[in-house]
Amino acid sequence: MSAARPASHRHPRWREFKFTLKRIFRNPAAVIGFVLLAFFAAAAVFAPQIAPPQYAYDPYMMPHKGFSPTPKPPDAQHPFGTTAGQYDIFYGVIWGTRTAFKIGLFVVGIAGVVGTLLGAVAGYYGGIVDEVLMRIIDVIWAIPTLVLAMAIVVAFGRGLDKVMIALALIQWRWYVRVMRAEILTLREQDFVQAARIMGVSDARIIVRHILPNAIFPVLIMASMDMGSMVITASFMSFVGLGAPKGFADWGQMVALARNYIVGPPDDPLKFWYTIAIPGACIILFVLAWNLIGDALRDAFDPRLRRR
Repeated sequence: MSAARPASHRHPRWREFKFTLKRIFRNPAAVIGFVLLAFFAAAAVFAPQIAPPQYAYDPYMMPHKGFSPTPKPPDAQHPFGTTAGQYDIFYGVIWGTRTAFKIGLFVVGIAGVVGTLLGAVAGYYGGIVDEVLMRIIDVIWAIPTLVLAMAIVVAFGRGLDKVMIALALIQWRWYVRVMRAEILTLREQDFVQAARIMGVSDARIIVRHILPNAIFPVLIMASMDMGSMVITASFMSFVGLGAPKGFADWGQMVALARNYIVGPPDDPLKFWYTIAIPGACIILFVLAWNLIGDALRDAFDPRLRRR
C-alpha cells in the first residue's frame, strides 16, 4: 500500500494559494505596499492611544488652542505643528487615517458588492436584463464622475457621509462592466454547460462556478479604488463639500492650508508642514494600495502567473 500523499498534493487549491502568496511577496513593490498599509492600519487601530481624543462627543474633531489664522511650527506640544485656526496637525493626521479607511472601505464595499451582483446577473442572463442595465450605465457614463458626485452631494446636503454615499452610487458602474465582461467569456465554458446539464440552479452556478473564476479583476480594481476614492473625497473636502472645518480628514487639512502653500517672500517654505504632512499621507496611502493592486494583477494574470 502506497504512503498517504502529503496534504499539499491532496488540496490543489491550497497549493495554488501558497504559490500566489509566494509570488506576491516576491515582488519588492508589493512588500513596500503592504508595509505602508500595515503602518496606516496600525495608526488607525491605535489612534486613541497615539492621539487621545480631546472631545468625547466627537473624537474626529481636531483639538485647537486659540483661533489665530497663522500656523505655528512643530514643537514639543504639537510635533507636526498647527494649521490655520490652531488645529493640531499630528492629531488630524492620526485620526485622518481612520477617516481614509472608512471612506475606502465604505465606497469600495458598497460599489463592489452592488456592481458585482448586477454584472453577474447581466452577463449570465443577457437579453433584456443586460440591455436595460447597460443602457442605464451608458447614461451615467455620459456625466463626468466629479460633476455627478458634486451634484449628488449638493442635492442631499454637504458632509463627508454624503460624499461617501455619492461616490458609492457612482463607482458601482465600473464593477458592473468588468464583471459582465468576465462572465460573458465564462458562461459558455464547458464546466458551466456541464453544471447546467446536471440541473444545477443558476444561483449556484453563478456563486460556486462563475464568481470564483471571475472575481480576480474585481479584487484588483477594488484595491486601486481604495486609494483613488480617498483622493476624490479629499478633493470634495478641499472645495468645501466634504468634511467640516476641524474634522480629522486629510483633504480638509489641506484646505485649511491653502493660504499657506507659499509663505512670505523672504521665506516661501515657512509653512511647509501645513501642506506637506497631510499631502504626504494622501500620497503614501494611495501608493500603498496601488502597489498592492499591481502585485495582485501580476499574481492573478494567467499570462504572467507562471513566469
